[in-house]
Amino acid sequence: MHENLVQFDQYLGFLAFLTILTIGFWLMIFLLTFVVPYWLGGNLLEMWKERKAAKRAARNE
Repeated sequence: MHENLVQFDQYLGFLAFLTILTIGFWLMIFLLTFVVPYWLGGNLLEMWKERKAAKRAARNE
């Protein structure tokens, strides 16, 4: 009977490992799909606005 408890604990540990691994996998997919392109797009837009403002300031001087 004691062997069943050890096997059940190992089973719970394996389930916890799979859960953490799966959460990490889907978090990585989410970050690569949504967050990184949003961050890059925002940075590119800000760079474009700064260059446009610099050209406008140079033209007005």
